[in-house]
Amino acid sequence: MVFSWRGGPDSRRLLLSLWLFTIWEAGSGQLHYSVPEEAKHGTFVGRIAQDLGLELAELVPRLFRVASKDRGDLLEVNLQNGILFVNSRIDREALCGRSAECSIHLEVIVDRPLQVFHVEVEVRDINDNPPVFPMATKNLFIYESRPLGSRFSLEGASDADIGANSLLTYSLNSSEYFTLDVKRKDEEIKSLGLVLKKLLNREDIAEHHLLITAVDGGKPELTGTTQVKITVLDVNDNAPSFERTLYKVRLSENALNGTVVVNVNASDLDEGVNKDIVYSFHTDMSADILSKFHLDPVNGYITVKDNIDFEETKSFEIQVEAADKGNPPMTDHCTVLVEVVDVNDNVPELVIKSLSIPVLENSAPGTVIALISVSDRDSGVNGQVTCSLTPHVPFKLVSTFKNYYSLVLDSALDRETTADYKVVVTARDGGSPSLLVKDHGEPALTATATVLVSLVESNQVPKASSQASGRSSVPEVSLVDVNVYLIIAICAVSSLLVLTLLLYTALRCSATPTDGACAPGKPVLVCSSAVGSWSYSQQRRQRVCSGECLPKTDLMAFSPSLTPCPVSQEKEEKLVADIDFSVKVSNFISNMFSFHMLVFLVLGDVLDLIILLMFFLLNISHLLILSLKLGSHD
Repeated sequence: MVFSWRGGPDSRRLLLSLWLFTIWEAGSGQLHYSVPEEAKHGTFVGRIAQDLGLELAELVPRLFRVASKDRGDLLEVNLQNGILFVNSRIDREALCGRSAECSIHLEVIVDRPLQVFHVEVEVRDINDNPPVFPMATKNLFIYESRPLGSRFSLEGASDADIGANSLLTYSLNSSEYFTLDVKRKDEEIKSLGLVLKKLLNREDIAEHHLLITAVDGGKPELTGTTQVKITVLDVNDNAPSFERTLYKVRLSENALNGTVVVNVNASDLDEGVNKDIVYSFHTDMSADILSKFHLDPVNGYITVKDNIDFEETKSFEIQVEAADKGNPPMTDHCTVLVEVVDVNDNVPELVIKSLSIPVLENSAPGTVIALISVSDRDSGVNGQVTCSLTPHVPFKLVSTFKNYYSLVLDSALDRETTADYKVVVTARDGGSPSLLVKDHGEPALTATATVLVSLVESNQVPKASSQASGRSSVPEVSLVDVNVYLIIAICAVSSLLVLTLLLYTALRCSATPTDGACAPGKPVLVCSSAVGSWSYSQQRRQRVCSGECLPKTDLMAFSPSLTPCPVSQEKEEKLVADIDFSVKVSNFISNMFSFHMLVFLVLGDVLDLIILLMFFLLNISHLLILSLKLGSHD
């Protein structure tokens, strides 16, 4: 595949980075690749079949398949050549946000014998996001009495990329009144502001128009701009001032509504209404922050007003503004950085798949019975999950990769001793309970699933699979229940129609049959003995019509209520006629049943399913009526 990129050596390096490397970690059995984000469809990732030691010819027969949890179809494998390639657009920011590490985990499974491989595909960041300012135009109102060196806070730009691609530098267009001041407060937080370097005079210049440009560190670099409109005012000569420009606090997730996060405080050297301060969130604050926190406008208390979830957001950056009641008001700003602390509030998730059940009793130890994966949305110790089995079972769990396990046979099986096992898999996280229940001494959170393992003899072919049960069981079981209820409902609604057809069949079967257009055959009629015992029977050659063109010579009518042999000629002919008509009816029902079965299998039509049920009930009723009619000849 050929790629074309604009640029010099840096572009060539990016092109070379498209070719992925593979490294097998000692003893881990894990395959590594890497690919840049935004790679085109069809981009080569790696020769996965070759790297896993699989022959191309066995990929399809062994049901080679690749699964990726929550990653959709970003990557695919060509089963003809065993190459892993990019199937759809990969956006690193959408996958991992601003996380330093980003990878797609693939689970490769092949059958006969069952094997599982784990593949990690690292998604590398490219500079595909420009810096973005919160507002295209920023309005500032500055008093002409402000002294030299006064600083006016601004909101900086943000870049969705990571690393050098997100490192921003700022510049200001030429201005004799203002200079741009950038201070780093934290690793990822910069304080941006304008500093007054020349006294303002509203009579000379009433408005100033500035342009601020942000440039990221990518190759090639991307830029973003914002315009600053400054209106020069007079009056009020003292602005509020926060005691701290940056507040750092820690807040436990699931904190109750009303919990105080922090109390910001600002003061003003003016007197009267010019000293009174009103606190508010900055106008650029996101809707998410506004929905989760409340700011008291008088006292400066920030409190929780909605659920705080660590798994959703790990930190919040809140911009607070303090404005006095002067006319016009003067303002100051501070930043509140809220770090969300994780608590153990998520139960582990346990999934059992790829069951190989029932198990042959002569299976060798180490045979894979099922594949198990566990996960926990919590982080750190709270998200570390361990698995265990019920004791005293001939099975064990083998860790294959991180939170992936295989349920394997640990010792020999004896079906005559134990025909089936109920294996309970327990997933337990390693964290402490949430702060709300910690004082009650509750244990770590757990989840369980049950695998019913049945045994078959060594000369039998397994025909059924077991079911995993528990809080993480497969949801298809409920779908089967719905189908059963649907069939029951259909049968109930169709009961009147079935009864009508049964009555019609009974009337027809009681009528005297007519001779069919078929040649005389020599079927065997088996009768009971005179003493009503099945230990003795007599065979008679009778002319019986099967309803088909060729005569049937192998038909047998068998009923415990038949008249003991011999019987009279007239009664015998009547009995043969009844059998002849019943055989015609039976063939008609069988033909219609086969036809609607074929239609149902091809079209999956519900109406044909109803008709199949009707003909099944008709066949049963016909056999009952035939038995009664044969008994009437007694």
